[in-house]
Amino acid sequence: MFKRKRSEFEALVRAYSPELYRYAYWLAHDRFTAEDLVQETFARAWAALSSLREPQAARKWLYTILRREHARLFERKRLDIDAEQDLDALPDYRSGGMSSEFELRQALHGLPDAYREPLLLQVIGGFSCEEIAAIMGITVGATMTRLSRARLALRRDGDGRSKQELSA
Repeated sequence: MFKRKRSEFEALVRAYSPELYRYAYWLAHDRFTAEDLVQETFARAWAALSSLREPQAARKWLYTILRREHARLFERKRLDIDAEQDLDALPDYRSGGMSSEFELRQALHGLPDAYREPLLLQVIGGFSCEEIAAIMGITVGATMTRLSRARLALRRDGDGRSKQELSA
């Protein structure tokens, strides 16, 4: 029994580790944090493997665990705040002669989380609208709306329009 459970779990790890890492990296923007998130995801998945009733749902299940682990990071994290820092004095590195890849990343990071996350789940994870809705705990209609608004914002940003036009 244990050997069968272990081999099933090892198959899950081999099958989903790379794509979970890519998604975790997009969420965390840090290689080490992404690795920790994936490791914690699989640790929680191992502990709750008996609750997985349908093997076809394993991918969605693992992505949901990963999203929740990422959210837990911010529950525990305390940010250092420097009350003396003048925010207007901070340099703005977003302008200048950037490569198109950097500009795309910047545009993605400029999207609100509510739009960026479903877009990344669809593009990187390959999930359908129904699967994204289940992972994020929203309706399918809300998922489709967020995806279309994210694409529209990226198109407008790519055309050189200002961020103020996007938020209007």
